[in-house]
Order: sequence, then structure tokens, then C-alpha cells
Amino acid sequence: MKKQQISEHIWSLKTWMIIPVHVWIVTDDDGVTLIDAGIPSMAKSILSFIDELQAGPLQRILLTHGHSDHTGAISSILKTANVPVYAHRIEIPYMDGELPYPRRKKAAQSVSKEIAKALPEDEHGNLTRMAELTPYLTPGHSPGHVVFYHEKNEVMLAGDLFTSKKGKLHRPMPMFTADMNEAIKSSTIVRKLKPKRLEVCHGNSVFQPADHLDEYLQNFGKEISSLSI
Repeated sequence: MKKQQISEHIWSLKTWMIIPVHVWIVTDDDGVTLIDAGIPSMAKSILSFIDELQAGPLQRILLTHGHSDHTGAISSILKTANVPVYAHRIEIPYMDGELPYPRRKKAAQSVSKEIAKALPEDEHGNLTRMAELTPYLTPGHSPGHVVFYHEKNEVMLAGDLFTSKKGKLHRPMPMFTADMNEAIKSSTIVRKLKPKRLEVCHGNSVFQPADHLDEYLQNFGKEISSLSI
């Protein structure tokens, strides 16, 4: 598994499953946060790397969404580290297997019931910051997909909101995306936050992604004619 430090407080861990699969390790004063949990074979390497970092214990797992290539190592990790797992409340019934993901015929459980907790929200329904990371709801690839923004490091951990090609934003994989129109509309979070660096699960880093957004919307905007660029 390839390890790369991408900012002062964030590391990327990558393996291959035909396509690249990334998870992210984020450090802060109280220890380590894991963003997404990849595929089952990543569990041992994730735990070993956390030990190697010596930045404190694993404190929590935050999920961009509940697809199996983002949750695969959870059960093995929890055998070693009894930590909470968080996802957006909209996502939980799908990953619990209570509802089929849109465009899928059958429900499929990717995380055992009762494991995932809802990301905390304030009295206005806004997602609140956890471990220096602020989540933002970005539906489309899945109903409760979120991205996590590290304001101090100016890095967005974007899960499957995008893929990337040649250092530029590219749409998420159509085969696994519930609503492409909605996913592309959600991409405008990049314009709002203007991260210096954006990380995707399936692809490489995109630098200054807000500079690429107009091109991205023009390339894929035929699918969302209602969106004004």
C-alpha cells in the first residue's frame, strides 16, 4: 500500500482494486481520524500505519458514504480499535441494508446495523466540525454522500464526489452513481470552499480545483441544463 503525506495533518493510503482506492488519515491533538475504510485487505496496513505515525490512537472513522469500497475494512479495524463510525443520517439506512441504493434492485448491507452513528448537526441542521474536519452534504453519487474539509490545511477529502484525470476534475463513475445530475450540482461546493488541494478515492490529487470547476461544469453540464454556471 502506498503512503503519502499530502498536508501537515493528512496522509493518503492507496491500494489498487483494478482502480486506485484511497483512504485518509488525519491527525489532531487528540489522536487520529480515519476517513473512509477502503476494502477489507487494507485493514492491517491502516492499523500498522497509525501505530507507525505515533500521533495517538485511532479515535473515530468518518465515512464519505457507505459503498462497500469505502467500508470494507471497518469490521476488522473495530476488532482492534473500538471506535465510533459516523456517516450522514441520510446514508445510514442504505449502508445498513434497510433500503436499496438508488438504481440498485436489492438492498445490500455494507456495515453491520447499529455500528454507524449519524454525523452531528446543529440546531439548524448544519453538519458540525469533528477533529478539525467540517463535513458538507454533497448528494448524488449516493443519497447521503459528504465531503470533509480541513480548513487549516485547505484540503478537501471528496470521496466519490469526483474522480480525476490528468490532474483535473472528472465526474464520478456513472455505473455506481445514484443521480449524476445531483452529483454534478453538488460539485459547486468546490467554488464555495476553494480548497488548495482536493483528494478523491479513485484518482489522484487535484490542485486548485476551483480553477477547474467551470471547465468541469461545461464538460458535463449537458446533463444538468438547469444549473447556471
